[in-house]
Amino acid sequence: MVLDNQFQRYVRQISVPEIAERGQERLLSSHVLVIGCGGLGTAASLYLAGAGIGRLVIADQDIVELSNLPRQIAYRQDDVGASKVTALRQQLLARNDDVSIRTVKTFLSGAQLKLEVSLADIVIDCSDNLPTRHAINQACYETKTNLVSGAAIGWNGQLTVFGFASQPSAPCYRCLYPFDDLSAPIDCSSSGVVGPVVGMIGVYSALEAIKIASGRVQSITPTIKMFDGFNGHWQSLKLQHDPECRVCASGQKEHVS
Repeated sequence: MVLDNQFQRYVRQISVPEIAERGQERLLSSHVLVIGCGGLGTAASLYLAGAGIGRLVIADQDIVELSNLPRQIAYRQDDVGASKVTALRQQLLARNDDVSIRTVKTFLSGAQLKLEVSLADIVIDCSDNLPTRHAINQACYETKTNLVSGAAIGWNGQLTVFGFASQPSAPCYRCLYPFDDLSAPIDCSSSGVVGPVVGMIGVYSALEAIKIASGRVQSITPTIKMFDGFNGHWQSLKLQHDPECRVCASGQKEHVS
């Protein structure tokens, strides 16, 4: 049930027919895990808190650095040296104290990662390295938890939604990147990134999570949305199963049989 003060806060969102009051109720009862509180995670979290996601868990082991500020828009100069999740939580609660926010100040892996993923309705992967992305993907696939995966580097960004909760036989992130590591590191520190590109993908991640959490997305066909920030172009490609995928190939065979 949407309370009177909540209705006043979310009235513009409730007025959208595809969300309405029932969709807002779903948002208020939803649980989203955001892994990585950098440029992607801060942008996504601000909009998730604004939308009224009931429970947010934000996970990151890093501290705020001066070089983070141009693109990690939730942080302020006074936050430099502070824990990212602590600083981000303060900003999110200042934006909307109607949201329950729990922080995880450690690197999520192994059993702890799988537990946190299993508790969530949706996971937003805002991590910055391939091994972590593969671990998150596997945990989401095994627990049938919806996954929104975004990335940005230079002028370019990409986003993919994996609806494991409704389509357990859908292709997964490893189908897209079947290798375990890159031949050369590709991250913000080595390759650079333009701040608004990160913001675009972070906000898009929040949008996709809101669509799922509000109950308006019944099935998802995984596609790769690629953004060219330099030329202002979007491209969408359908994601296909890798028949040799070590994560989801067996599930696909069971579905076909």
